[in-house]
Amino acid sequence: MKKNINTEIAFTYLTSRPKQTIVAALGVTFGISMFIFMNSLIKGTNDWSEKIMLNSTPHLRLYHDNEMSTPDMLNRYLGNKTYNLISNPQLVYSDNRVTNPDAVMQQLQTWPEVTAISKQVSANVIYSSGNVQENGSVYGINVPQQDKMFDITSTMVSGTVRDLQDNQQGIMIGAGLAEKLNLKKGDYITLTASNGIRKRLTVTGIFKTTIKAVDNTKSYANIAISQQLLQKDRSYITDIYINIKDHKQTKDIAAAMQARTGYTVETWQTSNQQALAGQIIRNVIANAMVITILVVAGFGIYNILNMVIYEKIKEIAILKATGFQGAHVTGIFIRQALLIGLIGVMTGMFFGWLISLAVSRIYLGLGSVAYLPMAFEWPIYFQGGLFGMVTAFFAGYIPALKASKVDPVQIIRG
Repeated sequence: MKKNINTEIAFTYLTSRPKQTIVAALGVTFGISMFIFMNSLIKGTNDWSEKIMLNSTPHLRLYHDNEMSTPDMLNRYLGNKTYNLISNPQLVYSDNRVTNPDAVMQQLQTWPEVTAISKQVSANVIYSSGNVQENGSVYGINVPQQDKMFDITSTMVSGTVRDLQDNQQGIMIGAGLAEKLNLKKGDYITLTASNGIRKRLTVTGIFKTTIKAVDNTKSYANIAISQQLLQKDRSYITDIYINIKDHKQTKDIAAAMQARTGYTVETWQTSNQQALAGQIIRNVIANAMVITILVVAGFGIYNILNMVIYEKIKEIAILKATGFQGAHVTGIFIRQALLIGLIGVMTGMFFGWLISLAVSRIYLGLGSVAYLPMAFEWPIYFQGGLFGMVTAFFAGYIPALKASKVDPVQIIRG
């Protein structure tokens, strides 16, 4: 019964000064709205950034890394009975091939975490058409496997991925490169490798990723083309790309694959450390702003409850004189703070969603971003509501504690 009485008294205090209640609730509303909006924008931006990264970077990349000369290498030739010392270690020459790549891929495909796998050979080349030349890289790929991993089909603006698969002397080039060399589907382009080997290929398609550095330099050809440009045999493979079920869980899988195969396995997080650092910085900035707003809203609730206690000091004394304990008085004002918080949280969630929806319809039309990326996910709203209620509780606790210590005898005599 006393709990119901405490709630009724808290509600009475809340409604007796509606303007103060509205002002306090608006502080929470603004804080929660900004929390939801900022986190929705940051989450949407991070998801978009991550999607762009994964459209050009595999979850895992297996390759043969260069090795530094060590005494262990000399021991293989001179034996352990000699004392070997390397005073100026150098990189050991290697063509960086993956030995027996088909066997390695077959082994990796048995892993339950693996969803897609593709082999690749890359070569730095000079593209030329007429008298115009551009530097770039051609990637020799298994077309169906690479399309499955990176959805190249979705980036095609001319031709299809199947056209490259059907034409062994074909090449797909970036939209920026096509514009610079004034090329279209069906035209010829000449590739010159650093060793002087030249290949004249047919443009079977043009892709556009909206990433300038990629569209201006990158091209896809069949694996044999890259091998011929590098004067390598058909077993020459430099990279094996691997996608897994959960791209967040790459660290342990990469370590296991590296231990099993003996090759270096690089995660997509390692390849994109700078971009991921940008995500962390954005999160810190957004959370710092939102926490500041919620703290200010908490001070608003604190000030209003302090005023209520000052105005209701005699009523509090009477309550304690009639049998209310300090804990009951504390409960009254904490309930009042939580009611203010609840009103602010509910309206804040609504306005946060409304602002996010309005911003998500702002047209940008820059690169691959048509509209501002926003994330409408329930954990953001849950976290916002939780933070709002926690802020309201602590904002009401200190005034409530002060009210519970009122001495009714002194106040009534007063």
